[in-house]
Amino acid sequence: MNKQIHIGLAILAAAFLTSGCVSTSTHEKMQASKNEEIATLQQQKAAVEKQKAALEQDNAALKQQNEAQQKQTMSAQQQVGTLEQDKAALIAANEKRRQQYNSLVQSLAKEVEKGQLKVRQYQNMMSVDLADQVFFDSGRATLKSGGKDVLKKVADALKKYDNKVIRVAGHTDNVPVAKVLQNKFPTNWELSVARATTVVRFLQDSGIPPERLIASGRGEYEPVVPNDTAEGRQKNRRIEIMLIDQSLVDEMNKARN
Repeated sequence: MNKQIHIGLAILAAAFLTSGCVSTSTHEKMQASKNEEIATLQQQKAAVEKQKAALEQDNAALKQQNEAQQKQTMSAQQQVGTLEQDKAALIAANEKRRQQYNSLVQSLAKEVEKGQLKVRQYQNMMSVDLADQVFFDSGRATLKSGGKDVLKKVADALKKYDNKVIRVAGHTDNVPVAKVLQNKFPTNWELSVARATTVVRFLQDSGIPPERLIASGRGEYEPVVPNDTAEGRQKNRRIEIMLIDQSLVDEMNKARN
């Protein structure tokens, strides 16, 4: 009987021990599973945070790009506005020059018709070319009486152009100055300068401010046609009165300084 009791107790003890071992193993497995789940969730969380940071950087970059594009758009709009203003100013300036040219031609229409002078228009300049034979005798720099009458009309026409600098240039043909006159005018340089100076002084005496006047001589070195015929040489002997925009002269002076 006692032996049977001992056997029963042994069986119960073994069963208890076996039951305890199974419970511990299951617990450890469950704990390991939970740890894996926690690790996975932490990895997922880290990935989500990384994606969030990347999205925030992308959003900041897009915001900067948007701001830069807005600035570029504003700059482009300002440039377009400036170009439109420049275009309008050019149109107005061209129209003003056209009106000035027409007015000058109309003022000197009779002289143009007689062939005493020619009016030409350039982009920023106008010129009045005076026929040499109307104003000076050969080899001389003294105004003829008929030339004074014509030049007085030119002076009256030029007075109203107070925004112009008036450059007077003397031109000759390539025929040397006669020997009897070389004591006074050794070459065509001196003759062309003297004639330009004579015209400038006449314009000043006619009421044009001297500050607007420039005298220069080009001698035989700026012909409009070849000097190989009498007709060509006659065309090259001329006084050129150039009307230059004051703004253009100011820009040239700034560039020179």
